[in-house]
Amino acid sequence: MPNRPRTQIFMASTLYGAATLAAALDADRFGPADRRLLLVSNNATTPETTAALDTMPGFDRLRGRFDRVLSWNETISPFHPGGWSPRADDAPLWERYLRLLWGLGDSEIELVVESIQVNPALALAQVFPGAPIDVYADGLMSYGPTRNKLDPLIGTRIGRLLHLDLVPGLTPLLLTEFGVAAETVPTDAFTKVLTELGDNSGELDVPEGGVLLLGQYLSALGILTPEEEEDLHLRMVRGAVERGHREIVFKPHPSAPARWSRLLEREAETLDIELTVLDSPVLAEVLYQRMRPALVVGCFSTALLTASTFYDLPTARTGTGLLLERLSPYQNSNRIPVTIVDALVPDLKDAASRKLSGDIGDLVTAVGYAMQHQIYPTLRPAAERYLAAHLDQRTWPYFKRRRLTALALPGAIPSQLAFIPRNATVRKVARRARAVQRRLKKRTAFG
Repeated sequence: MPNRPRTQIFMASTLYGAATLAAALDADRFGPADRRLLLVSNNATTPETTAALDTMPGFDRLRGRFDRVLSWNETISPFHPGGWSPRADDAPLWERYLRLLWGLGDSEIELVVESIQVNPALALAQVFPGAPIDVYADGLMSYGPTRNKLDPLIGTRIGRLLHLDLVPGLTPLLLTEFGVAAETVPTDAFTKVLTELGDNSGELDVPEGGVLLLGQYLSALGILTPEEEEDLHLRMVRGAVERGHREIVFKPHPSAPARWSRLLEREAETLDIELTVLDSPVLAEVLYQRMRPALVVGCFSTALLTASTFYDLPTARTGTGLLLERLSPYQNSNRIPVTIVDALVPDLKDAASRKLSGDIGDLVTAVGYAMQHQIYPTLRPAAERYLAAHLDQRTWPYFKRRRLTALALPGAIPSQLAFIPRNATVRKVARRARAVQRRLKKRTAFG
């Protein structure tokens, strides 16, 4: 049908993501449309007790870029956005229902989503099977591999990956298996949007020039125990004090338990320092503008890179070594963000800690191949070259010997025995030996 109206649907789950979309719109990264809808999804474990992005301070400055703001949670209630997707036979019914509910009529639909590999973005793409898709990434995960094999019926519909230039010179690996081109959202457009948010975030009683600590909720992901995460925050405070800072601002994760903040307050009393715990859900970037911190400390938050790259602020990391050990399985999608922060950001305990030798892009390629070798088989030669040349005490934490052994990559076993994984005769003898051992154990057990 000629001259059908065009509707662009932008899905966002965080204020940071909505700001990224606003910056891309300001920079004319999208074609013309008759209507632009912002579809808000609250993906928190308990959305009923967590503020949605359209209720956060500063959102009103973003709202005007869209013709209408919709709620995905309300649309699919009582289901959770992270756990619902339409059954294949029901997808046409859902498309008809949403066109009626949202007043889309017969307009052509274009989708702009984040994290296409999982719901809710994947569910939306299934509801509108004929819509072209653009993916945008607001964090460090865009530099890593696609976390699981994507259905070609979805992957071949993706035209672009829009991302922030958090690590200048580093090209995202995400979705390259489908030939998706990466396109940066201009930094000046993004920081301009953040300035708008900062100017409309209300009063913030924070000390200028203090240290900003970025809390994360890693225990909720099963990476650390609650006690280990409490200790991680305490080490942030103690490390900042050891560097001579006396004014500290702690920005907790919105879903983190309140007792963690109380524990830090008791530690601040013991150390006789001034601690401010923020209870307002503002972006870290707003705080960068308001307080111009003397130091930003975190674990592997994307905000560490926005601090150093976009605002030229000093940064420090802590806990990345433990996380590199704990992340399981090796394919865990947090591995690339942790790797990048560990490689590029100085350690809190040692400001002069040894930086990564070699190109960060080569490291990310090698780790990405080891994570998802079946999706990116063409990266094997590059991974082999990196491991053969750069595997040392500094880079070993980014890899696991068991993983390298399974993939027969350099570093798996001593070089003089490197022929073994590829030698069919040796493998056959090893299998026979293991079979004999099992039979002997059974005889011993029942003998």
